[in-house]
Amino acid sequence: MPEEPTGRRTETTTRQLWRWLTWPVWNGRQRRLRAPLRALLPTVVTFLAFAVVQTAVRGRFAHPIREPLEAVGFAVVLLGAVLVSARALDRRPVSEFGLSLDRSWWRSFAAGAAVATAINAGALLVSLWAGWARVVGVTRGAGDLPFALAMAVVFGYVAVAATWEEFVMRGVLLKNIAEGADGFLPRWGAIGLAVLCSTLVFAVLHGGKVTHASQYGYYLLAGLILAGAYVLTGELALSVGFHVFYNVTQSAVFGLGHSQQTPELLAVDIVGPTVWVGEEGLVFVGFAALGGIALLGYVRWHHGRLALADSVTRWTPR
Repeated sequence: MPEEPTGRRTETTTRQLWRWLTWPVWNGRQRRLRAPLRALLPTVVTFLAFAVVQTAVRGRFAHPIREPLEAVGFAVVLLGAVLVSARALDRRPVSEFGLSLDRSWWRSFAAGAAVATAINAGALLVSLWAGWARVVGVTRGAGDLPFALAMAVVFGYVAVAATWEEFVMRGVLLKNIAEGADGFLPRWGAIGLAVLCSTLVFAVLHGGKVTHASQYGYYLLAGLILAGAYVLTGELALSVGFHVFYNVTQSAVFGLGHSQQTPELLAVDIVGPTVWVGEEGLVFVGFAALGGIALLGYVRWHHGRLALADSVTRWTPR
């Protein structure tokens, strides 16, 4: 039997060594990074990019130019993250992140927005009824801008930030953990692990708002609700709609936000005990839970069942 040429043996050995060295970070069969890196890189890189944009804009511009410029910069970073993740990291169609953006997607987005608006209205009504809040004015806090324009700027800013959170927390992190764990765990176990991880990261990212450890429960519940909407539909429509309008209506419409200083359609003074009112109070926790139940009802009505979506662990190579 003829002996294999030395050059070919060396080339084969080099390739085997390269595959062995890169195995922890590179999936040679799928020709893309492994799931943990695909899950974490967009979150870390975009977070740093947001910090760069914010530092650059705030160092050169003042209110009221600063806020719309930041929102535009954040939107560019978000769009870049979606495209780079789809083409270079995940190597999948953008729609597989849960961003199909068809007519059905927008209907679900509107449903999520309606539920979020309703539960914040309910939280305000309960707070007013209990004497824990009082309305002290309307259309306040616009600063140097006309009120309608100030509200539009706030909506754009909040919409970009909330969409980024849903994209990186659910569309990227949750999905890639579920894909990576599927096969090592039963499918339901892989998705459950991904929901747990994304919910914990979501709560930690909001740690700057927390003044007591018990308040993490509010963000854990919110993370579970948003993750549940994603894994039951395979789309980000419900979670994005809910998240955007929850943040906007809480702060800018009903005046119940403390961590976000925005123009307010209703200016409200919170005078009740913090254990009940405020962003992490029990009133908000209760209404957030009701919102989660309402989203489940919508999914059951819209899809005809409550079941884990096949697309959560699906990968379609580009």
